Amino acid sequence: MKVNEIMSKDAICIKEHDSITHARQLMRDHYLRGLPVIDEERKVVGILKDQDILNIKSTKSDVTVEGYMHDCPLITPETDIADAAKHLLDSEIGRCPVIVSNENRMIAGMLSNSDILANIGSNKRLNRAVAEIMTTDVITCKPQDNLTTVWPVLLESNFSGLPVVSDKNKPMGMVTRMDIIRSGFTRTSMSDTHATQPKETTVVEKIMSTPVYTVSADTSVKECLEKMLHYDVGRITILDTDRIIGIVDRTDILQAFVMGTGPVQ
Repeated sequence: MKVNEIMSKDAICIKEHDSITHARQLMRDHYLRGLPVIDEERKVVGILKDQDILNIKSTKSDVTVEGYMHDCPLITPETDIADAAKHLLDSEIGRCPVIVSNENRMIAGMLSNSDILANIGSNKRLNRAVAEIMTTDVITCKPQDNLTTVWPVLLESNFSGLPVVSDKNKPMGMVTRMDIIRSGFTRTSMSDTHATQPKETTVVEKIMSTPVYTVSADTSVKECLEKMLHYDVGRITILDTDRIIGIVDRTDILQAFVMGTGPVQ
């Protein structure tokens, strides 16, 4: 299957000299995990990730996208989806612009890991138990935790979301990078670690996503993926009775899909 069969053709873009606050607003309004960055000729020059938005310490409108964007892989409509999946994994991005061709970097559309995952249901690699691919080093937070303490964890780790647990460690919800972006919470006061923060009282329970979507360790990866796609969530919590023993996210399943395939051409 080729990328042109599954990509989105209407891409919301940001220009390299646009303000970073405008980019943050676009991500918030359209629930985007990444924004393609284009020049005046609509040629792709990079990608802005949700993690980059969390890194912003300023609300000043003169800070531009150019200083935060990253290079992105060259994916064209004719790229095989398995090769595209490898590119996304290698670049550690969840969304990537599709360019017309390697010679013409005009934007043709967008491809996300969700687009790929929605089209690999018959792959035999997904018949294994989810326990084989889950992340077991799970970092959790409490509903009463302040976002100023959760924020650095999401920045410093590769996790895009943390399970929220009760005082008895029972799962209650999930807090994600996108939850923080959509909340409108800003990181301005965090630039001074000695400053008092009387107005920064937003706690996890005010913005976390509920309910908790869970499976057991012996659930197949395919069934886990179907649940993820059905509820449009980026991660599923793995439980043993009421105890969290792992997390599976889109990246874990994408890695299971590409495992054993040949090199990118």
